[in-house]
Amino acid sequence: MLRLLFIINTGSGSNSTDWASVITNYFVDLNHTIELHHLTKTCNQATIREKIQLFSPQQVVAVGGDGTIKLVAECLLETDIALGILPAGSANGLAKELGISTEPTKALDVLINAYSKKIHLTNINGEMCIHLSDIGLNAYAMKRFKSQNVRGMWGYFIASLNVLVQNPRMEISMKIDKKDIKINAEMIVIANGTTYGTGATINPIGTLDDELFEVIVVKEISFLEVFKMFFSNLSYNLNKTEVFQTNALSMRATKNVHFQVDGEYLGKIKTLNVTLMPDALQIIVPNV
Repeated sequence: MLRLLFIINTGSGSNSTDWASVITNYFVDLNHTIELHHLTKTCNQATIREKIQLFSPQQVVAVGGDGTIKLVAECLLETDIALGILPAGSANGLAKELGISTEPTKALDVLINAYSKKIHLTNINGEMCIHLSDIGLNAYAMKRFKSQNVRGMWGYFIASLNVLVQNPRMEISMKIDKKDIKINAEMIVIANGTTYGTGATINPIGTLDDELFEVIVVKEISFLEVFKMFFSNLSYNLNKTEVFQTNALSMRATKNVHFQVDGEYLGKIKTLNVTLMPDALQIIVPNV
């Protein structure tokens, strides 16, 4: 018998799924114990940790998008409690990475099968990152996306078009494996995973359970490189996109640049320091 605590963000995504009813109906005839907690505007990590301590679950399930998943995961660090996911966001990048269906019943099936693995995380300027973080073009699009009325993939596409024509190139100094690198780029990705929620594979060599993360330097956005990310496994043109593997990174821009972690826009920064957090999170995944 499992004890599952569901943390539900009713403001995630653009669909109207009544997650409380879906979850309750699913478990009505099953021999598991569940508790539902709805996030509010004033909810914080302390509130969630208190719920966890009182309920003593084996799984805490984030019902929302990548931002909700990040919030819940931060409350599970240094515990033996597994993170479950019911994808309810606009993009659901991490859920897609892990092969978790956006169909509620199939995603719930994954939880009760309770197959888990440990994955590494990254610490980026003190922020925990599970999936993908970046500076530059995509982070700027995230900012525009949050402030506009159109949601979902179409909304992100509109935001991306708006910033493509105005996003300036960045001048960056990086230190990777004691090597100093100076580079100009439109976007730099710190990648645990491989694929954005849009379906674009930004990091074809990544995996969540090794001892490295990838640094993808997009020097120039081009139609062919974008085509490769969405539709093929062709190698990048190193004149336009370059990939580094490491377990530590420091970076400095000549001026402030847009910054996001796991789909959450965090403002502008000038310096970036990244370290690996090995085997940091137990996560429920499909048993394939």
